[in-house]
Amino acid sequence: SALVPVAGALAACATPQTQAPASSAAPAATSAANPLGVDAKKPLEVWIFDGGFGNAYATDIHQPLFKTKYPDAEIKHNVTKEITKVLQPRFAGGNPPDVIDNSGANAMDMGALAQDGQLQDLAPLLDAPSWDDPNVKVKDTLDPAVVEFGTYDGKFHVLGYVNYIHGIWYSQKTFRDNGWTVPKTWDEFLALCETIKKAGKMAPFTYAGKHPQYLYEPLLTMAAKIGGNEVLVNIDNLEDGAWSAEPVRQAAEAWAEVGAKYLMQGTAGLDHVQTQTAQNKNEVAMLPCGSWLENEQKTTTPEGFEYGMFPIPDFTASDKMPYGTLHTQPGESFIVPSRGANPQGGMEYLRAMLSKKAAGDFSELVSTVSVVKGAGEGRDLSPGAKSATEALAAAGANTVYYRWRSWYGQLHDEAVAATGQLMTGGVTPEKYVERLQKKADELKADSAIKKYKR
Repeated sequence: SALVPVAGALAACATPQTQAPASSAAPAATSAANPLGVDAKKPLEVWIFDGGFGNAYATDIHQPLFKTKYPDAEIKHNVTKEITKVLQPRFAGGNPPDVIDNSGANAMDMGALAQDGQLQDLAPLLDAPSWDDPNVKVKDTLDPAVVEFGTYDGKFHVLGYVNYIHGIWYSQKTFRDNGWTVPKTWDEFLALCETIKKAGKMAPFTYAGKHPQYLYEPLLTMAAKIGGNEVLVNIDNLEDGAWSAEPVRQAAEAWAEVGAKYLMQGTAGLDHVQTQTAQNKNEVAMLPCGSWLENEQKTTTPEGFEYGMFPIPDFTASDKMPYGTLHTQPGESFIVPSRGANPQGGMEYLRAMLSKKAAGDFSELVSTVSVVKGAGEGRDLSPGAKSATEALAAAGANTVYYRWRSWYGQLHDEAVAATGQLMTGGVTPEKYVERLQKKADELKADSAIKKYKR
């Protein structure tokens, strides 16, 4: 699942104690046609994470596009599910590849790589003209969150390529067949749950019970809608009382009611694939997930299912953020090792990936949304990707995100456990926020733990 943290989960050091020498690769002369100084004949070694998106997008879209400009450059294409196991020794030995899709549960710790000077500063890529239009810089084609999430200690090192868009997912066909409409207020959402429950054909709601982070995501998005984006900023910054703030408690109370009345039986013991497959079988109507869902379930989704996604409904008319507000953030992280043989070629490969055509072809192939603005326009997108894309466009500037999950692993673990108990009645909403506030306070007081701010 894309929700598995990729940083902070790995204890292994990215490099040996004696650091490898920096790459001796000298850039070629830069020009308007070659802004990054790429040696047109130098080989390029690419490693792709073999996960939910596969690797055909690299071999069939990105690499052919790169070759149109550099036909004499040999591309050495590789795939693996075990990024750390396979590539960490390469960093230790001073001979890393040139481009890596550092994603999945077994990704390398990017914070450690950045701290050790192993990652190329991608600022030149951001300031380079886009592949499509020499008058538009690469950075101006991207969702602004890409730079924020990819910056470590002031330098942009990591390119998130996929725009993960979170919301409540459903079958558009099932909703049509039953005459159900997408709820825009919380009262409408609860009324819909009650209608589905009384009909007795399926359960109203589920989530990945074994992985309660799938549920704390809509809970926190609701809290931000109620109290404004500063609710999440305060949580990230470990501000006093951030978790015990009234918007968080209200959101916890709202979702606890769903847990008490409308969950599919057995939810607590099921993982994401089991609950998502139950939805494909029309055993449950709605679940929270990100925009990778459709591609992840492509082998079990029946013909005509028609995935759709809607944003968290308005809690009350007094919400500080409007209907349509979404939690979205970049994922599927690409890096260029600074000590590889061809870092300029690596950055140029990313520049090609960020062209509107490449990003659009990618979105169409793997049923998801890229971080390149407008890449899905005019595309024959799958129902779920189209729904998520339209929701993102409608949200405009009303998007939120949080960073504490990757910054503070202990707080994530506590939130997972507490959210699971909240949804099964093991803890009240008041005790829920109290428990998470206590953990946040402990982390804040621990001088051994590095603190982050946004």
